[in-house]
Amino acid sequence: MSKVLIQFAHPAFSKSHAQKVLVKYCRNIEGVTFNDLYEQYPDLYIDVKREQELLTQHDIIILQHPFYWYSGPAIIKQWLDLVLEYNWAYGPKGTALTGKKLLNVLSSGSSKESYGRGSHHNFSVAEFLFPFRQTANLCGMEYLPPFIVHGTHRISVADLEDHGKQYASILTQMVEESITGDVYRSIEYLNELVNDKLA
Repeated sequence: MSKVLIQFAHPAFSKSHAQKVLVKYCRNIEGVTFNDLYEQYPDLYIDVKREQELLTQHDIIILQHPFYWYSGPAIIKQWLDLVLEYNWAYGPKGTALTGKKLLNVLSSGSSKESYGRGSHHNFSVAEFLFPFRQTANLCGMEYLPPFIVHGTHRISVADLEDHGKQYASILTQMVEESITGDVYRSIEYLNELVNDKLA
């Protein structure tokens, strides 16, 4: 059994229909720890030792957040800057995260088709997420495909609930270790593991 840590960050959570549904479906899964960074650190003063202890206790780290300006909210960067210390997370003695997995769970107002060459955003989501991938690489972690809810401004309540159920299913599979590395490496989005139609 794997232990999953969700590092949740949304500075305007009360206004987010999509993230509210994802949170509803992920908070009470056995083997999953939910850590709300803005709730825990409203002044952005991050308890580095607490966060490092959480990381060492879990096998899979999820950064769950809205896809703000092609990245994450400010506290995600603050967390990365302070918690992933030299000679702890990386560097000659920095092996605390080696072998763990990292991924992003995102909500985006734009459609999936609006990402990619010649599209509205011109680059794929994977290209925008490259700094997270390289952070994982530097720390000796495996970076997994993201789980994404696209078109959040226009999505129906029913489809949003389906995404929440998909997310819960994937988290359960992660805890139970029923998804292999070969499967991870063969897909663009984790959504594909449960429902191609909504990927």
